[in-house]
Amino acid sequence: MRSFTSLGLRAARAVRDVGVMRPVRPDRAVRLPLAYLRFGPVPATVGAMAALRFPGRTALIDERGTLSYRELERRAAALATALRDRAGGDRVGVLCRNHRGFIETVLAASRLGNDVVLLNTDFSAAQLGRVAEREGIGLLVHDEEFGSTVDGSGFPGRRLLAWTDGEPDDASETIDALMADTESEPIAPARTSRIIVMTSGTTGTPKGARHDLSISSLLPVALSHLMRVPVRSGAPIVIAPPLFHILGFAYATVGLGMGMPLVLSRRFDARETLDTIAACEAETLVAVPVMLQRVLDLEEAPGTPSLRVVVCGGSALHPHVSDAFMDRFGEVLINVYGATETGWATIATPGDLRDAPGTVGRPSFRLTVKILDENGRELPAGETGEIYTGGGLRFAGYTGGGGKRVRNGLTGTGDLGHFDGAGRLFIDGRADDMIISGGENVFPGEVESLLGGHPGIAEVSVTGVDDERFGQRLAAHIVRTPGSRITEDDVRAHVRERLARYKVPRDVRFVEELPRTSTGKVKANALSGT
Repeated sequence: MRSFTSLGLRAARAVRDVGVMRPVRPDRAVRLPLAYLRFGPVPATVGAMAALRFPGRTALIDERGTLSYRELERRAAALATALRDRAGGDRVGVLCRNHRGFIETVLAASRLGNDVVLLNTDFSAAQLGRVAEREGIGLLVHDEEFGSTVDGSGFPGRRLLAWTDGEPDDASETIDALMADTESEPIAPARTSRIIVMTSGTTGTPKGARHDLSISSLLPVALSHLMRVPVRSGAPIVIAPPLFHILGFAYATVGLGMGMPLVLSRRFDARETLDTIAACEAETLVAVPVMLQRVLDLEEAPGTPSLRVVVCGGSALHPHVSDAFMDRFGEVLINVYGATETGWATIATPGDLRDAPGTVGRPSFRLTVKILDENGRELPAGETGEIYTGGGLRFAGYTGGGGKRVRNGLTGTGDLGHFDGAGRLFIDGRADDMIISGGENVFPGEVESLLGGHPGIAEVSVTGVDDERFGQRLAAHIVRTPGSRITEDDVRAHVRERLARYKVPRDVRFVEELPRTSTGKVKANALSGT
C-alpha cells in the first residue's frame, strides 16, 4: 500500500496540468442544463456538469492516484448502472473514509434517485444497526476496515466494499469490480435523490437531517461564498474533515462544482496535510478547529506558500487558535457557522476574526439570522438568546420524525448567541449545554476560551455536574501541554482573576486526552464518567 505522501509529486504534476477556467463550448453549454433537468439539484448533477465543463481537469487525488473529471463521471455512471439492480429503490448507506469510493458512490446513487445516507465512521456496531434500521438502508457501501462493525450490527441488507487494503476475499463484491465490468446506460430516475446527513450525536443518538433543495435555496448561499471565500476554479482543495460531515461534504460539492481537484486522505495527520498542500500547491484547506490546533502543535512545519484560504467550522474556534494560526500562516482564515439541519448561516473573514476575536461573522446573503428570547421576541445587540435562521437550506425534518422549533418561519438552531454592534454573530454555547450554578447562567465556551489560551493548557472542555447546594457546578477537563506543571489551584486562580466568581470551575480534572468525535467535537457523555 502506497502512502499518500509518496504520491505527492505525481499528484502535483497532475494538478499543474489542469489549466485555467475556459468558456464552455457551445455544444456543452446546450447540454449543461440537461443534467439538472434529469437528476435535479443533487451531487450527480454537479458531477455531470463538471465533466462537461472540465473533462480533462484533475477531479480527485487520493492515496491511489488521480482521476480526471471525465474519468470520475465515467466511473460514477458505470457504478450507477451496476447499482440499479442491486439497490432497487432502497436507500444506500455510505460508511467510508475520505477517498474516491465515497465520492463515486454518492454520485452514482444520487444519479439513480436513491436516497443516500452518510454514516459516521465512529459508529459502534450497535449504533450502526439502530441507524441502518431506522433509515431503511437496503444497500451498504463500506470500507473493508469496517467489516467487523457491520457484522456486529446485524445489518441484513446487501453489502459492497468501497476500499480494500489488499485483495478482497472471494465472497466480497467491490465497487471497483462493478465499475470495471459494467457499461454505463442512460438513466432517468423516477424521483430526485436526497442526501441524509447525520447530526453529530455527541449527547444522544444521531438523527438524520433531510433538506428540500432547489436552485432558489442554494443560489444565495453560493453567492455569499463567492463574495467572502476567495476560492478559485481549478485550484486544488484539501478537505480534511470527514466527508460524511456537513462541512466536508459541502466543500466536496463546492469543489466539484468549481472544477477544483479534491485532495483526500483517509486519516488526518497534521504534518502530512502540510506536506500535501506543498506538494500539490493547494490553495484551500478545509478543517475543523482541533485540526488547526494540531497543525500549530508542530514544532517544524513545511512551507505552504500556495495556501490562500483556510475554511474552518464544525465546532467553536477560540480566539487564541485563530490568532495563532493567522500569525503563522497569514490572513487566510475563514470561520463558517451553521448546522447540519440549516446549512451554513454566517461567514467570518480574516478581518472579522482580527477585529472581533471569537465571531462567526455576518449572515450570508439573503439569509435571516435573529436572536430570540424564550417568548419569541427579537433581542437587541449584546443580549443572548437562541439563534434562529431562515432563507438558507430548507430543513425538511428528521428522518425518524420530529424537527426543530420554528417561529415566524425561522428555524431554531439550538445554539445560544448574540450580535455585536457591527452585526457580527457570536456563539455563546448550546442551549442544552448552559450551566445554571447557584442561579447564574454560565456558558462553558467562555471559560474554555479563557483556559485554552493559557500556555500550560493544550486542550480543555468545561461541563456541568450535579451539585446538591448549587444545582450544578463547573468541571474543567484539562490536557496539559508537554512539560506543564499547572495545578488545580493555578487553573482556578487564572479564571478567578479574569471572570466572575461563579464561573470558576470547582472541579479540575487533568486527563491524557479529551474524547472526541471524528469531526473534533468533544464527547460530553464520555467526559461525564471521568
